[in-house]
Amino acid sequence: MSTNKSRRNFLKVSAATGGGFMLGFSILTSCEPKPVVAMEPELVMPEKWMELNGFIKIGDNGVVTIMSPNPEIGQNVKTAMPMIIAEELDVDWKNVVVEQGKLDTENFERQIAGGSQSIRHGWEPLRNTGATARAMLVSAAAEKLEVPAGELRTENGVIHHDASGKSIGYGEVASLAATMEVPTEVELKDPKDFKIIGHGKKNVDAKKIATGKPLFGIDVQREGMLYAGIIHPPAFGLELKSFDAAAALAMPGITDVFSIDCAPEGKEMQWSDGATVRKQVAVVGKSTWQVMQAKKAVTVEWAKASDAEDTAGHKAKMADLIANGKAEEARRDGDPEAAFASAAKIVEASYSAPFLPHNTMEPMNFFAHVTDEKAELHGPVQTPEFLEKSIATLFDMDPAQIEVGMTRMGGGFGRRLYGSFAVEAALISKQAGAPVKLVYTREDDMTQGTYRPDYLVKYRAGLDADGKLIAFHVRGTGTHGSPIFANRFPAGTVDNYLAENISMDSNISTGAWRAPRSNFIAGAEQAFLDEVAEAAGKDPIDFRLELFDRAIKDPVGEKNDYDAERYAGVLKLVRKESGWDGDAGEARGVAAYYCHNSYVAQVLHLELDDNGNPKVDKVDCAVDCGIVVNPEGARNQIEGGIVDGIGHALYGQMTFTDGKPDHQNFDSYRLIRHAEAPREINTYFVDNGIKPTGLGEPSLPPIMGALANAIYAAKGERVYDQPFMGAALRG
Repeated sequence: MSTNKSRRNFLKVSAATGGGFMLGFSILTSCEPKPVVAMEPELVMPEKWMELNGFIKIGDNGVVTIMSPNPEIGQNVKTAMPMIIAEELDVDWKNVVVEQGKLDTENFERQIAGGSQSIRHGWEPLRNTGATARAMLVSAAAEKLEVPAGELRTENGVIHHDASGKSIGYGEVASLAATMEVPTEVELKDPKDFKIIGHGKKNVDAKKIATGKPLFGIDVQREGMLYAGIIHPPAFGLELKSFDAAAALAMPGITDVFSIDCAPEGKEMQWSDGATVRKQVAVVGKSTWQVMQAKKAVTVEWAKASDAEDTAGHKAKMADLIANGKAEEARRDGDPEAAFASAAKIVEASYSAPFLPHNTMEPMNFFAHVTDEKAELHGPVQTPEFLEKSIATLFDMDPAQIEVGMTRMGGGFGRRLYGSFAVEAALISKQAGAPVKLVYTREDDMTQGTYRPDYLVKYRAGLDADGKLIAFHVRGTGTHGSPIFANRFPAGTVDNYLAENISMDSNISTGAWRAPRSNFIAGAEQAFLDEVAEAAGKDPIDFRLELFDRAIKDPVGEKNDYDAERYAGVLKLVRKESGWDGDAGEARGVAAYYCHNSYVAQVLHLELDDNGNPKVDKVDCAVDCGIVVNPEGARNQIEGGIVDGIGHALYGQMTFTDGKPDHQNFDSYRLIRHAEAPREINTYFVDNGIKPTGLGEPSLPPIMGALANAIYAAKGERVYDQPFMGAALRG
């Protein structure tokens, strides 16, 4: 592999004291930030090594520090990405220390945690980094041992010359290696020789998490730090008019109350700031509790800015758009209208889903210390580079004056793509003239947004007399955008196909929510396909495989964005592993979906409790995501997505009355409980040697369809509206 991928692609710095070796690398098109220490207590640290951002560091005793370049949201990239480097570096994982770094646009590119793309984009650059470092170490060893480099091999951080029986550790040649030329070409390992990649490794932060060590944004402490809270409009459609803080300022510990403008006139803010309420009231004090109490004492007057919305009116508007609205034609194959006119049977169904909050375990929070000279920010954010740009714009600063440190996140799910809470912290710090940590309450986060949009989609399918699908029409709408992916399955499998999009405006703020759009449309699509399969008199899996066979042998159109063979492959695998063809004797549902460059098929096994309510017994899940870097972390992601998807499909919804969110905390907002999670989840990864693709999100979307299909198998009634527990059952 060529190492010449960019001018910043590889840097080397030798330790001034002669003991350390440091290698810098660019993530190129990857998506993330840098490192935080995670090591076993018995690991002996070296006496000498260099301390810089974004580097491999090799100590004089052979201990290696590897920086994880991406924000860690719980998806375990802080373990998986260093594993990739360590594999090609050929070191013993036991001798690796992992650090999480700060934003560094000089050494990293696209520092974003989102879209399940961290491993996919980092795969080759990270391998290249490890292999280049190994090559330079080998060159140094060849010089020291006075043997040809081609006769040397590496293993677990030691360089061996088998012919002479000599060996030398990485730490012994680290300083010399730093003086070597960076090779223009390096040889990467054959995947069959992997010793770290593909072998399960524990989360490098697991012990710290379990023992309560400070890792998260909410743990950040600084000398002289004050605490802050915000007061935002109680309903969408309102804006700040005036406030009276006299009572609050008289309370113990309260130092200031003032308003902030998060998007001042003339300032061009980033897309990632779009979730914020522009003008809010900030309360600053000496403790979080004092601030929370003082917020209640501030009298605020709100003015109407736009019409208030309620759930019933919103749904009615959406239904009218589906029935009568002007749509954008996203894809057309053949002549759908003529095909429907000649169809022997037409199947029609509509599906809906409500707004959903993100409900991260760790509430929104951020530390900021902003002066005229610099801005220091630390906290949980998925888009640190865009945050830096916002701060630079707001305070007319050069990016060199801004430091953005990433902490571990207690959940993101897309909510922390929008760093508006960090912008608020910075504005509060500057006006208060002190370091400040802003902490949202659960009510702040749940009522301010940003929500998963609500959606409505209508499907029609036309069958001929033999049960063959000859026409397919999907028409969808949602708040601020349609959920439809026009070029995904079943596009490409049917001669006459039409996809139409309608967007609906609203003053309710929406944004990315785990597996955007897919989190709804996958379940709706897969539930509808089961209904069509039943109308055609075919087994649900057989029906899907027939469509994939068409896409493999004679695809319709040229824009299909999926690999039909891989898609069919996961369906066949889950069919086998779930015992689908046997006499299972229980209610079950199947679904398969492609998103984030990966393929997932699931069979969900269901029981009904004594009250006739669904209870998931088991889920079998087949996944094609290419090479699995860390099987342990990968299974955790798959299982988490499945549980998350089941919970939201059954219970999740945010409703509104006159623009005011009806649910403000978990006393009224229903989440899945431990006893309601599947008793068993079995995950089967396809071993195909393909480069890794997405994994944090793909298991969530299809499970909603598998659940809907299993409910039908158990009750004989189809579910069309989420949440299923509370949605009307329509026969």
